[in-house]
Amino acid sequence: MDKKIITKAAVIVLLMAGICHAAGCVKNRPCCEPEKTNPDVVETILKRLNRRISNLNCYQCRIEYLFSQPLFESKTLRTGVLYYQRIGRKSALRINFQTLKQDDEKQRKHTEHFIFDGQWLTVIDYQIKTVKMYQLTEPNEPVDAFELVSRNFPIIGFAGTEDLRKQFEIKLITQTETQPSQFIQLHLKVKPNSVYKDDYTSIDFWIDRRTALPARIVAVSTEADIHQIKLLELKVNKRIDKEVFEVRIPEGFTVEKRKTQD
Repeated sequence: MDKKIITKAAVIVLLMAGICHAAGCVKNRPCCEPEKTNPDVVETILKRLNRRISNLNCYQCRIEYLFSQPLFESKTLRTGVLYYQRIGRKSALRINFQTLKQDDEKQRKHTEHFIFDGQWLTVIDYQIKTVKMYQLTEPNEPVDAFELVSRNFPIIGFAGTEDLRKQFEIKLITQTETQPSQFIQLHLKVKPNSVYKDDYTSIDFWIDRRTALPARIVAVSTEADIHQIKLLELKVNKRIDKEVFEVRIPEGFTVEKRKTQD
């Protein structure tokens, strides 16, 4: 099976969720007017982000993810915790979703864990008691966990900025009263030859001035669906127990493994 199909099925279809979507900003874009950006300004912003990311060894935050389908007037909000750790050339990322809220329903407990280790994506669904494991890269070709995630789920900016320049036209967004000055907003338009061209048309990307790290992402898909991610209450370079990233299969869960094929 094609790697892209498996990854997309695992991350987009299995997640089918989202984070606090501000519909007004996407539809009317009151704070999303690109200014005539000096390329040197954007380059300075990207260099600062890249320096910050290069020193990121441990990272933990609260995550809110909203998946919206305006055509169907549907939205699904998930909340949880994200963990990341890098030791040398090896890295791991885990997202533990804990709650789910669909449309106007009440928020309820809903446990799903997504674990990336640079080679495998493991999805543990506690509702239907299943574990699905997808081999996304070869054993001798590990990829940084954030880079692996960003290919199919728009958590961008954590895997370095060189790829952003290749994949997007990047513009700085004018600061207005509707956008707090605490954040720097970049508008990323997908290039015609980008690896993202089949998935997204554009991504708006906020960097917190205080932490110099990504704080919010709003991605518009080629089907006009909207993915919005908020990263909150950061803990940067504070030790995370290695057991957090271990894959433990709960008793009684069925296990399915798939190896991607080119």
